[in-house]
Amino acid sequence: MGAKKTKKEKMKMKRGISEIEKETKCPECGSEDLRGDYKRAEIVCGNCGLVIDDNFLDMGPEWRAFDHEQRDKRTRVGAPLTYTIHDKGLSTMIDWRNKDIYGRDIPARNRAQWYRLRKWQRKIRISGATERNLAYALSELDRDSSNLGLPRSVREAASMIYRKAVENKLIRGRSIEGVVAASLYAACRRCNVPRTLDEIAEISRVSKKEVGRTYRFLTRELNIKLPPTSPVDYVPRFATELGLSGEVQSKAIEIIEKAMKKGLTSGRGPTGVAAAALYIASVLLGERKTQRDVAEVAGVTEVTIRNRYKELTEQLDMGVTL
Repeated sequence: MGAKKTKKEKMKMKRGISEIEKETKCPECGSEDLRGDYKRAEIVCGNCGLVIDDNFLDMGPEWRAFDHEQRDKRTRVGAPLTYTIHDKGLSTMIDWRNKDIYGRDIPARNRAQWYRLRKWQRKIRISGATERNLAYALSELDRDSSNLGLPRSVREAASMIYRKAVENKLIRGRSIEGVVAASLYAACRRCNVPRTLDEIAEISRVSKKEVGRTYRFLTRELNIKLPPTSPVDYVPRFATELGLSGEVQSKAIEIIEKAMKKGLTSGRGPTGVAAAALYIASVLLGERKTQRDVAEVAGVTEVTIRNRYKELTEQLDMGVTL
C-alpha cells in the first residue's frame, strides 16, 4: 500500500508547470528565470541550476499528431482563447457554407431557414453598446494589423492594451480608431516589431498627431513602460525590402552599435540612423543602393540620410565617399 500523499504533493498535481513558472522565484538566488523541464517534470532555475520542484502533471494532450489531419481528428476541444475577438472566441458560429456536419449540401427548401438562423446568431453574439463598440474596435485592429503584416502575438498584445483602456474608461472622448492605432503602436514597441508612427497613421485613418497624443495618454494612464526604439530593430526589415544580403545587415548593425557607444544616435530618429547605416554598409560591401531607394523604404528624406551619413562617416572614420 502506497504512502499517503501530502498536502503539498496534492497541490502539485492540481497546478501545471507553466503556472508554477509564473508564481515562483528561486529560493537560492532570487532569480525569476525559471525553466520547465517537461521530460523530467521539473522546475529548474536558469541562473543557478537549482531544481525547485518536481513531479508535476503535464497539462498537454495524451496523444501525438504528426500532421494537421491527425491533429484535427484527435483534438477534443475547441479553438484557444483569443483576445482579438470581443467574446474571446467562446461563442459558437454558424458557418457561411450551406453544408451539414457530414459535408452534404443543405436542401434548397431549408436554406432560407439557415439564412435566418445565421443572421440571428450574429445578432445575439453581441449584447449591448459596450460589446458592440468592442467588436468594432477589434475588427478595426485586425484590419490595421493585416495591412501592416503584423504577427499574431502583436495583435493579441494590442487587444489586451485596448481592453485595459476600456476597463479603465479611457476611451470616452477619443475616437475608437485613434485608441486602436495607439494600442497597436504600443504593442509593436512591446513585442520588438518596430513600426513608425507614420506607418500606423497611414493605415489607421487618423492623423499622426492624434496617434502620438493617444499613445502618450495610454502609456501614462496604464503605466506601460517601454524602452526607446533602437535603430537596430529596423535594419532587418529595411534590408529585406531593399534586397540586401545578410552580410550587409550585419555590417549595418555593427555600424549602429559603434555609433551608439559614441552617443551619435542620441536625439536622432531611429529610422534615419538605420537607413544611413544600411546605405554605408551597402557601399562598403559592393551592394550599393541609391539614397532615394533607401529613403523610400525607410520613410525618411534623402536629406536626413545624407546628414546621418556624414555624421557616421566622420565620427567613425569609415572612409566612404558619397
